[in-house]
Formats: sequence, C-alpha cells, structure tokens
Amino acid sequence: MNKLIDVTIPDIGDFRDVPIIEVLVKPGDKVAKEDPLVTLESDKATMDIPAPQAGVVKELRIKTGDKVSEGSLILTLEAVASVTAETAEPLKPTPVVQAGKPGSADIRAEVVVLGAGPGGYTAAFRAADLGKQVVLIERYSDLGGVCLNVGCIPSKALLHVAKVISEAEEMARQGVNFGKPEIETDKLRGWKQSVTAKLSKGLAGLARQRKVQVVQGVAQFASPNMMQVQTRDGGKTVSFDYCIIAAGSQAAKIPGYPDDLRIMDSTSALQIRDIPPRLLVIGGGIIGLELACVYDALGSKISVVELLDGLMLGADRDLIKPLQKRIEKRYEGIYLNTEAAKIEAQKDGLKVHFDGNNAPKPQLFDRVLVAVGRKSNGKAIGAENAGVQVTDKGIIPVDKQMRTNVPHIFAIGDIVGEPMLAHKASHEGRVAAEVIAGHKVAFDARTIPSVAYTDPEVAWMGFTEIQASEQGIEFEKAVFPWAASGRALAQGRDEGMSKLLFDKSTNRLLGAGIVGPNAGELISETVLALEMGADAQDIALTIHPHPTLSETVFFSAEVAEGTVTDLYIPKK
Repeated sequence: MNKLIDVTIPDIGDFRDVPIIEVLVKPGDKVAKEDPLVTLESDKATMDIPAPQAGVVKELRIKTGDKVSEGSLILTLEAVASVTAETAEPLKPTPVVQAGKPGSADIRAEVVVLGAGPGGYTAAFRAADLGKQVVLIERYSDLGGVCLNVGCIPSKALLHVAKVISEAEEMARQGVNFGKPEIETDKLRGWKQSVTAKLSKGLAGLARQRKVQVVQGVAQFASPNMMQVQTRDGGKTVSFDYCIIAAGSQAAKIPGYPDDLRIMDSTSALQIRDIPPRLLVIGGGIIGLELACVYDALGSKISVVELLDGLMLGADRDLIKPLQKRIEKRYEGIYLNTEAAKIEAQKDGLKVHFDGNNAPKPQLFDRVLVAVGRKSNGKAIGAENAGVQVTDKGIIPVDKQMRTNVPHIFAIGDIVGEPMLAHKASHEGRVAAEVIAGHKVAFDARTIPSVAYTDPEVAWMGFTEIQASEQGIEFEKAVFPWAASGRALAQGRDEGMSKLLFDKSTNRLLGAGIVGPNAGELISETVLALEMGADAQDIALTIHPHPTLSETVFFSAEVAEGTVTDLYIPKK
C-alpha cells in the first residue's frame, strides 16, 4: 500500500495568515512532484504551493478563502513514484483507431497544440490571449519541453557553475588563490533541477491563468481533425478546428554502439550522475562542446572526436580559433577528420577504436557522450493519418505562415527543420497562433542568431564570411580585437574579437560574429541593427557605455568607418 503523507504549507518567508485564492486540485487527482496544489495571495504577490512528491490527492483540508501560514495542513496525499520529463520513460502510444465525428471526442478544442516546449507553450498562450479555446498536449508531466527540462536551461545552469570554477582557477594569475573545489554531485544536480522545476511550475501557472487545458499523454493524429492521446488514465480523443504541431526533436544516435549506461546522450549527460575521470565527446558541434566545458570544469579529462575537418562548422573559422586554442590547452585531445568507429564495453571502461588519417590508437574512457545532432520527430506523431507531409528525415515542410500542406494544421520549431533553436520556435509559434486568429502575418526574420555557450562563448548572426563569399556578395570586414578592450583586459580575457560585415555597395550591416565572454548577450545589438537596416555609421554614431564589452561592436563599426581611435590602422 502506498504511504499517506500530510502536505503542509512550506516556508513562505515572513508571511502569516495568507488567504487561499484558488484550490487547484480535488480528491482523486493525480499530481506530479512540483505540480501546484493551491494558490496563495499576499499583499505583495501570488504564490503556488507545489506537491512535495508525486501522488494521488486523498483528502482536502482547506478551501478557497481559508488563511494559512507555514505548517498549515492543506491536504493528504497518497505518495507514488515521481514521473518527470527528466526521469520518465515516454508513454507508449496506443494503436491509432479511426476517430468518429468531432462531436464524439472526449475533449473539444478550437486549437490543439502538440508539444509544450518553447514553441508550443508560446503558441498556446498567444492563441489563448487572442481569444481561442486551447488544449495543450504534452507527454511529460513538466511543461517546457526539451529546452527547459533537459536542454537549454539545465545546461546553462551547469555552464554557469563551470564558468565560476574556471574563473576561480584563473584568478591565481591575478594573485588570488582559491582551494580546489569540492563537487557535491547530488547537491549540484538538485540545484539544477530546482531551476527547471521553478520555471516549469511558472508555465503551469501561466496555462491556468489563460485557461489553457493541459493534457498529459502521448498523442497521435487519428484523422485531420482528431487526435488520440494515451494518458495515464487511458485513451482520450481530442477534436480540433486547428492544430499546431510543436513536437520537437530527439538526440540523434549512432548505430552499432553497445547498449551501455556509460554511453550518454545530452539528456543523460545533464543528470551529472558522476564525474568521469576520462570522458570522450563524440561530436564537435555546439551541444558537445558545451557539455565538454561543463565536465572539464568539474574535473574530467576531456577528448573530442569530430568526423569533419573543424569544430562548429556553421561559424567562421576566425571565431572558432580562440575557443579551439583555449580548449587545446585544457583537453587531452581534439581529433578532427576522425571517426569513433567502434566502442567495446569492458568492465573497467569503454574501449573506443578510431578511424581516420590522424586517428589515435584505441583508448579506454570511463564515459562517452554522443552529441552528433538532433532528429526531427515528424515520423512519431501519426502525421500520415491527417494527410500531413513528412520528409524522410522527419521534417514537416511549412510555408511562411507555418502552414503544412493541410491548411488548418501548422507546424513550428525543430520539427520544421534547421536551425533547431528555441528562440526560432517561439517566434514561429506566435506567427502560427496569430494566423489562426486571422492576423495577416508571416515568419519573416532577416536573421536568427546562433550562440555556443562554451568558454569563450561564440555567437554569430546574418551572413558569415563563408556564406557571403559562396553567394558572390561583396563585403567589407571590420574587426576589433579584444586585446584593445579595457574591459576585456580587466577581466583577464583578451582573446576575444568582435567582427562586423558590411555590404560593399550600401554599407549596411550584413552579418556579425563575436567570440569572448558574454558573446551571446552582445550579439543581440547586431541582430536589431540588421533588422532595422542599420549601416556602419548608424552603429559608429551610437554612444556605448565605457568600459564595456558592448563597445567592441561600436569600435568595429568605427573600424569600418575609418574613425577608430582605440586602434592605429595605417591609411591605405
């Protein structure tokens, strides 16, 4: 028999006798850990009280209007094992049956959104704000999708930890010495999970405020206007007028590797179960190099193997050079044009055999991280039952309004292809929702910025030099080295650079690249400049605060204008 536990109000600060403005559950409801149970409202803010663990509500001990303080009993919970996006095995979809008429569905919606990642929840919330009755279907109990739960957010939390550790090490050069850090993996993992739980809980609250109905389960199309959802309470049918597919992507796998828990993908790597003495990262792209930075700072000896001839090949080589120079000093090895051809699972580690002109001899690693990209989930949702076109790679083609070949079905995010970025998905989600609401809009971004949150960070937008050259566009390049930046020197990080590309005929900004600490923050100014059609003079005449890293963009524009005084550039 499962254990009964009393759920009380936790520490809520100095507040006492706070009124309950909403009871969010009823006896018999199943809740996951961190699901909100009641909402309180003080004179300063509203707050949700979360479930301490997964379970079934047995008895309520409060009602709306009651006043509570720390320790007040609110309900009795029959505890069960917790299921979250990070730990759950996906629900197995039931075989799709032919749906009947829309009126026979268990749930009726104007708009169904399939997937609650950044694109999905943005689409659902925007559609609700525009007056639509929305159902949001998510297969995990936590909203936020891969990005929030097992991707962008937890990785950035860990990269912050890595940055602090690295900065503490480097302070020795300035005469400040810290002791070797002691890593408590359980505590570190708990903190990382608390960050994602807080954000996911916030999304659940936003869904309630907008009256977006959330259905947890695995969904497949049954017809062009019907979905069948396998929930933990059995199968349910959901009919809709419009659908927005935001079902995302999954980590790509390499066939032939053994089924061994020591071989990780990006999801399992973020769980930080231990700190392996030797870690091999297969894949020299953004995800692999970000996680390499994390484990390097935590104490692992890192090797990176990449099948192609460079790291992060989407960016110009001059941007990657400072990163590569830094990690070459820190990592055991970086092997380009090399394949991890075979992995043998042995008792004392994973023996990896390499293939390539510069391939090393077989080596033993404690863990291997496979980070070779992501694959769209278009083949996993029964799209053929709705007549939606899906490519062999699982990508769903769409037009500028995010419509699929079926006019009332839209698709956004990773499932529509590269670039697979959360900020792209969010903008596409808004467009889809607004089109459904009758607005005359389209996805027409002039650029989508890319950021690698490595150390140093690498960010770029618009045209790269490679792309401009391939397309025959004549451009001027203006570079400001951070070795001439007072702020960069004061931080002990002068290896960076800021680069702007301008159209040779119009002098308008074409693209930008930045490498160095906080490059991901700095790139936004250039994105705005490109969207607004700014030229070199517009940026060069915009006063930036001093001393900052942001003024390196301003200095780059001055280089283009020939007016820079922080460098000496001989006249041609």
